[in-house]
Amino acid sequence: MGAGHAHVLYRETTSPVHRLPPEAKIAAMVVFTLAVVATPREAFWAFGAYALLVAVVAALARVGPGWLLTRSLIELPFVLFAVALPFLGAGERVDVLGLRLSSDGLFGAWNIVAKGTLGVLASLLLASTTTTRDLIVGLDRLRCPQILTQIATFMLRYLDVLVGEARRMRVARVSRGDDPRFLWQLRGFAAGVGALFLRAFERGERVYLAMLSRGYTGRMPAVWQGPGVATAGQWLLASTVPVLAATVAATAVVLT
Repeated sequence: MGAGHAHVLYRETTSPVHRLPPEAKIAAMVVFTLAVVATPREAFWAFGAYALLVAVVAALARVGPGWLLTRSLIELPFVLFAVALPFLGAGERVDVLGLRLSSDGLFGAWNIVAKGTLGVLASLLLASTTTTRDLIVGLDRLRCPQILTQIATFMLRYLDVLVGEARRMRVARVSRGDDPRFLWQLRGFAAGVGALFLRAFERGERVYLAMLSRGYTGRMPAVWQGPGVATAGQWLLASTVPVLAATVAATAVVLT
C-alpha cells in the first residue's frame, strides 16, 4: 500500500495537526463528537464553544473556512429534513416571522443542524490532516478488529485497479456501439457490473493465494508495536480539544 493512495479530502501541508499520530487524532475526534452529542440542545452557548474549538483546530491545521463549508454540504439532505420539523412537529406553537411553528420542532431542527454540522466539520478536519493509509494504521493501533482494517487496507490498495478495470470495460462497450445512458441498454450495463465483480473476485483469490505462498497467516503485522506510535506528550497535546469539549458538555448538563 503505497504512499500515493491519498484521498481527495487530504490537504498535504505542514501543520501541528498534521504531525500528530493518527490514533491520537481519531480518538480526539471521537471523544469530541460524543461530547457534542451529549450536550443538551438548550445549551446554545455550548455549541458556540464547540464551534470556537473547531475554528482553532482548523486554523492550526491551515484548513480554510471556505474549504470546510464547501465540503460540509454533504449534510444538506439532513438539513432539509430538519427544516421540515418546525412545520410537522406537534406540541406548543410559537409565532416566528408570521408562521406558526412547533416549539419542539424548532429545538429538534436546531439539535440536528448544530450537532450534525459540528460532527461533519470534525470529520473533515480529521480527513484533511490524515491520509487514508494513516487512518487505517491509527485504527489498527487503537485495536480496531483486524479483519476490518485488513479489508480496508486491501480495498484501498486495489481500488485504483478496479476503477481502471471498470474504465477499460466502459471504453470497450462504447467502442462496440453500446452507450449505457438509455433505459433499454440497462441490461448491458448490469452484465458489465457482473463481469467486473467476477474479475474482482478472481483477482482477489489470486492475490490471497500469492500472499499465502509468501507466509501470510491471516493477520497483518502489529503496526502499533512499530515506530511512530504516539508518545505521552502527543497524547496529551491531542487530548486538549476533547478534554475542553467534555468540560463544556458536563457544564452544559449541570446548568441545563
